Amino acid sequence: MKPTTLPRRSNERDLTPRERSILQAIVQNFILDATPVGSRNLSKVLQEELHLSPASLRNTMADLEEMGYITHTHTSSGRIPTDKGYRYYVDSLMNIEPLPEQEVQAIHQHILAACQNEATLKDVSKILGSLSRHLSIIKMPQIAHATIDKIELFRLASHRLLVVLTLNSDIVRTLTLEASFELENPDCEDIARALNEKLAGKSLEFIRTNLQDIVREADIGNHALVRLFVNSADELFSDHILPGGTVHIAGAQHLFDHPEFDSPSRVRSIIELIESEEVIIHLLDSSAPKAEGMVRVAIGSEIDSSLMGEYSLLTTKYRYAPANAVGTIGLIGPKRMNYSRLIAIMHYVASALSHAEGEAL
Repeated sequence: MKPTTLPRRSNERDLTPRERSILQAIVQNFILDATPVGSRNLSKVLQEELHLSPASLRNTMADLEEMGYITHTHTSSGRIPTDKGYRYYVDSLMNIEPLPEQEVQAIHQHILAACQNEATLKDVSKILGSLSRHLSIIKMPQIAHATIDKIELFRLASHRLLVVLTLNSDIVRTLTLEASFELENPDCEDIARALNEKLAGKSLEFIRTNLQDIVREADIGNHALVRLFVNSADELFSDHILPGGTVHIAGAQHLFDHPEFDSPSRVRSIIELIESEEVIIHLLDSSAPKAEGMVRVAIGSEIDSSLMGEYSLLTTKYRYAPANAVGTIGLIGPKRMNYSRLIAIMHYVASALSHAEGEAL
């Protein structure tokens, strides 16, 4: 359950045991109360482990600051971790403690219940936001390369058409279309036969891009029923397995419980982020770990966005088993976050979602 790591610069020495202990204490104490950590308080925290005087601690803290692991906002203030300090802590000093079994079981039960409702991933994003007290994001799995096995058209009423798409991933997608003309059963059968001849075996991505050319070449493009079908192509041949948009975001209200959000500029930046689905998708795609079962931590300046300089982004993947498709889960919060607990939560939520999606079908 360890997070993925970034490579260390080849010309950079590792920290001594004393430096590691002091950096770990600074990060952990700053995470707890958001207060810069001074040498006097640090001496009390580490007195049993290191037996160092405040003067000795100040010397080591000065070395850590010179190496870029900690900094201070005022000359006489305590120290706070830098992005580099947080990175070293996450990669080398942090222990990820398993969640209590009772909490793990609750996560599985809540997510299984959510997956049995229509608003599956929207509900899961709310669960994750509530568990983490941070901004949670769930990107839906995509099946762009799934291919069409069969297309069926059914007349439900004189002006209502049911389209049933069966994909090679054992997924059935249905959509009801409203027609402005009278539907006839023979037309539905003939058009379905013609569409199957041209579209069976083609991927959703290819069909969505080329459907107009395909029906034109098949010499069926002038039929009103075909035009209705073509006009609904974006929805019919969407990459996304489930309805309801590309990403689901929840938990924004929890961010304002953190003292970092006393600043209006930080509030504006997170609102800008929430309002831009395109930016969020880019962040998840660029930050997600390559391997499933891993949680990647990106901190401040490591994130490819000017809006994220004061935040950390945790990402992991989950699998939609019936389609063998992969989606992404993200958490955004202040850099002063409880990485150990949040990485554990991400791991269990991804695991529960991967299993629950299969059980719910």
